[in-house]
This record gives sequence, C-alpha cells and structure tokens, in this order.
Amino acid sequence: GLFGLLSMLAFGGGAGVIPDMQRAAVDRYQWMTAGEFLDMFAISRAAPGPGSLIVVLIGLKAAGLAGAAVSFVAMFAPSCFAVHAIARTWHNAAQSRWRPVLEQALAPIAVGLTFASGLALMRGTEHGWLPWTVTGIATLLFSLTEINPILLLLGGAAAMLLLGG
Repeated sequence: GLFGLLSMLAFGGGAGVIPDMQRAAVDRYQWMTAGEFLDMFAISRAAPGPGSLIVVLIGLKAAGLAGAAVSFVAMFAPSCFAVHAIARTWHNAAQSRWRPVLEQALAPIAVGLTFASGLALMRGTEHGWLPWTVTGIATLLFSLTEINPILLLLGGAAAMLLLGG
C-alpha cells in the first residue's frame, strides 16, 4: 500500500516523497523515531544506488527481512512498469509539440518536491542554531560547488562533534 502509492508519486526521483515516507514511518505507523528516520536517510544517501532504497531500511525496521523485501517490491515494481509504458509513449512522441511543454512543466515540480523533502527532514529532526547552521552551510556548499556529498556529510558530522551538537 504505502510504498506502492509513493512509487507512483516519485517522479523526478525518490526525494520528492521523502516527507510522505517520514510522516508515515514516524507519525502514522510509529515504526521509528524522527532521529532513526534521519539516520536511515543519511545511510541511504551515502550508500551506492538510488536514495529511495531507504524503503528497504524502513521495511527492515518495521517487519524484518520480509518487510524489507515487500517494501522494495512495492516501491520499485509499480514505477518500473509505469516507466516502461511511459517511455514507449515518450519515444513515439519525439516529434510532437506537447512533449517539450510537458518537460518544462515537470521540471519545477520535481525541484519543488525535492526542496519540500529537505524542509520536512529539517523540521522533523533539527533543533537549535548549530544544526540549522551546519545544514544551511552544507546546503549552500552542495548547491554551489562540486564537493562530494559524502565529504559534506563527514564535514557536517565533524562540525557537530567539535562544536558540541
């Protein structure tokens, strides 16, 4: 149910549905705390593969190995079938006039959903001036430079440890 629906909403990348995952896993079903969700989010971003693999960690926490397997299939199977069907249509519409219009319309939606996921993660887990400052600096560095995200994570963790966060 939950991940199958989120799978179909995750156009532009899985980051757009992170707030919904967090609300469901933390608030609605209480499978974990907000801190545990943030830890899983960080692990899923640092690990190779798509960031939406966080669903496997959530499923594992909620229902063990069976939960991990079910959440993986629920998150990826529906969207794989949908992408296949849409890709065929998209390819066939290569010369149509509506295709570039749709591309331009979907780009800001994907960016907005990604931005919303960042805000939801910050609101649910960060408290105090130090975490907000570290998050703000890391966001600026990530946006304006080519620094490896893992180095930003390590730098943020080091800053929090050194400054007592």
